[in-house]
Formats: sequence, C-alpha cells, structure tokens
Amino acid sequence: MTSAPSIEFTDADREKLLARFLRYVAVDTASSETSETFPSTPGQWDLLRMLRDELEGLGCRDVLLDDNGYLFATIPSNLPAGTRSEVVGYLAHVDTYGGTSGANVRAQVIRDYRGGSIPLPGVQGLVLKVEDNPTLSRCIGHTLITTDGTTLLGADDKAGVAAIVSAAEWLNDHPEIPHGDIRLGFTPDEETGSGTRLFNVERFGAKAAYTFDGSTVGEVEDETFCGDSATVTVTGFDVHPGRAKGVMVNALRAAGHLLSILPSAFLPETTDGREPYLHPITASGDVSKVVIRFIVRGFTVEDLEAREQDLLAAARETEAAFPGARLDVDFVESYRNMKVVLDRHPEVLDLAFEAIRRTGAEPVRTFIRGGTDGSALCFKGLPTPNLFTGGANFHGVMEWASLDWMAKAVETALHLAVLWGERRGTQDR
Repeated sequence: MTSAPSIEFTDADREKLLARFLRYVAVDTASSETSETFPSTPGQWDLLRMLRDELEGLGCRDVLLDDNGYLFATIPSNLPAGTRSEVVGYLAHVDTYGGTSGANVRAQVIRDYRGGSIPLPGVQGLVLKVEDNPTLSRCIGHTLITTDGTTLLGADDKAGVAAIVSAAEWLNDHPEIPHGDIRLGFTPDEETGSGTRLFNVERFGAKAAYTFDGSTVGEVEDETFCGDSATVTVTGFDVHPGRAKGVMVNALRAAGHLLSILPSAFLPETTDGREPYLHPITASGDVSKVVIRFIVRGFTVEDLEAREQDLLAAARETEAAFPGARLDVDFVESYRNMKVVLDRHPEVLDLAFEAIRRTGAEPVRTFIRGGTDGSALCFKGLPTPNLFTGGANFHGVMEWASLDWMAKAVETALHLAVLWGERRGTQDR
C-alpha cells in the first residue's frame, strides 16, 4: 500500500454533512412488516427520489432508481487512461424501524457536548442518561444529535446514507484524489429483512462492498446472527358464548398460553453477547384464529435450530393444554452468519482496518446481534462487512448520533476509495 494521500474533511464539510443528515431524517421512511408492496411504504420512495436527484447533481454516473426501490449510482473512476481498479461498493438502507414512530422528527443539535445527561424536551422528565449510555463519555466536545423524545432519530441508517452521499460529493470536489469506479446502492426494507430480496449482485457490479450501517466509531462487523422468521397460526373454534361450554376453543387464550411458556432464558430481554433468542414481534386475531409472528436468531445454525425446536415444543404443549386447538408453525429463512463468507476474503476486512487507521481512529473487529443487508449479500456472492456510522440506541426514542463519528465514517469511505483504487492492473476501459 502506498502512503495515504491528504484527505481533509473540514468543518465546512461537517456542516454540510449535518445539514444533509437533518434533511434525510425529516422524511418518514418507516418500513412495514405487514405491507404487501415493495418497498413497503411510500415514504421510502420519497427519500429515494430525493437521493436520485442529489446524486445526479453531484456528478455520479449511471444513476438508476428501479421499479423495486433500489437506487444505484457510480462515482466514476479518475484513474489514468488505460488503467482500471477493482470496483468497490458502498451500501446503506433508507428505511427506518417501523415499531417506533419516525414521523415529524424534531432533531436536537447539541454543539460542543460537555458531558452529563441530556434532557429530551418533547417529553417531560425524559432524559438520555450517561449512566445508561456510557458511550457518551467518549463524545466530549462532539456535536451530538438527538430527537425531542417523541420519535426515533433515524440514524439507522440515514447516518450511513448521509455518509455515503457526502463521500460522493467530496470526491467530486477533489479530483486530485485517485480512485476507481465506486458503486453506490441504497436499499429499501432492510428493517423487515427484505432489503436484498430482489438485489441483483451481477448488475451491481462490485468486487466487494461495505454496508455503512453500524454504530460506534472504528467498528467493523464481520459476524451476524443467523436469522429465520416464524409464523404460528393458532386455530380455535368460535361459537356463541352462551352455548360455549365444551364446544368453544379460544384461540386467543391458546396464543396467550403459548407466549407464556416460551423459554425465559432465550428471549431478547434476557440474552446478550453470542446468546441466541426467540422473539414474538406481532400478534393479531380473534377467538377463532390468531397469527403470531416471531423472529429467531442464533450465531450458529445449531443454536438457531434449537430455538426453533423450543417453539415447536411450546406449540405441541399448547395443543395438549387446549384440546381442539391446532397450532401450525412455519419457518422461513431470512439470512445466515456472513462470517462464513468473509473468512474467505480477508483482504476486504484488511482494507477496512487500514482505511479506519488512516482516519486516526482505531479499528475494532466485532459482531452484531442482528443482521444487515450484507448478511444476505455475502451469500449472493458479494463479500460485504458492516462499518460504523456514529449512531447509537437504534430503534427507540433514545437514539442519538455523533456528527464527529459520522464524519469519521465519511473519511473511512474516502480512504477505502483510495485503497481499492490501488488494487488495479493495466486494462482497457
């Protein structure tokens, strides 16, 4: 590797990054688990169209928003004529978690954070406490962004979106920094697990990619859960309650029994680290039928299957407790641990580590108790680890982000552009 070129992301660049991020979080892009459209909500289209127009204005090439809500673009190579580098991709998702409102986000910008807890002014008494958020102690002097406490912020993943678009703008403004073609991709419905369902890796055309969808500065995530979804359909029998004795089979009560006997040692609220879990996320129905949706997670397939057996056992026990009830359990694969693939492509991680070092930060190799678009993309043939964006407390009203760490994510993308540009040989364009 050659010595690092001078990449300076200035205070003026940071202010543009902040303005861009605040503009994006103002668009409600919550995705929906129950929608039958793809993307699942119209707000995602609103942001995708905004990004399409912005990328065209920043000099990107091949800008395309397709009928499935995938937005692609290319930051064109500026390498000498007759040379060509391996193509790298940068990815982020435009949707936000649907379980907490992302409508009418009122962002609070705190300049030169001096420490201490942060009141969230939209809800009386609601405070972002340092004792519950020890990472805040690493952000003294930073510019922080929170909400007013009535919504999530949307840093997951609009911090990643803003970082990628800001990198495109910076490279367009600094043609002296050598880099090859860089493919950009913005996906819908990552939060529902459907973000890469129709993603065409061959059309994307990158050797490897990075999702900018992580949290704390310096983190490189190369390991995720294996994930499945599960649907339990509880079928009962409804009659007039005045004539129900010995006849009615109440699906609501059977569903409640099922939920009550799930193993308490394997729930999201009782596990951490590499421990697997079984998590009920929605339930709907009536006396005659109830549908319960679950997600199942484990870092190994064996752990995943063990939790699925727990659900099957609970279903059979519920049928025994409620004679006449029928519980049908259906599992659908969502994604698998991307480490299996990334271990075969160590150079993709090595370049990320080097890029982070060049920003002055220290790379931290870690795992994520969740999944990213990269989980599925790895198994589609595109090695895709996950990089930090500077956000924290995703999916809730306590979500916050550091502009300083977001800027480090931009700088990481810029150094990655240079490093991948060096992986080239002489070829005809």
